[in-house]
Amino acid sequence: MNKTLIAELNLFLKRYEDATNSHDFAQVAELIAEDAIYWFTDSSCEGIAAIRAYFDQGWATVKEEVYSIRGVRWIAQSDTVSTCTYEFYWQGYIEGVLCEGGGRGTNVLVKQGGRWQIIHEHLSIEQK
Repeated sequence: MNKTLIAELNLFLKRYEDATNSHDFAQVAELIAEDAIYWFTDSSCEGIAAIRAYFDQGWATVKEEVYSIRGVRWIAQSDTVSTCTYEFYWQGYIEGVLCEGGGRGTNVLVKQGGRWQIIHEHLSIEQK
């Protein structure tokens, strides 16, 4: 395990978490590949425009959302492609009521032009 690479990848995920919590898709978009594919429990999005629409809808629905990533496991890593699994959690207001949830996630990152970007994200909600 390359500790320097893992630290770099963890820093990237922290930037992604912070960008998501900014509720400003311009910050998030810098970390996502143009041709990325995102799978959610209720939808699939291909390309940055579709992903933006999904994020914007989520932020419009869940006010003051705080998103967090925990328990990251880098299951494959190299200097150009890395994959992790994690648990995600969110909390925010839906129609004035404080709500929360979470689930499992998988991200595939690629290094293009000297910077990491997400090429694939798969989130599934926690089954109760």
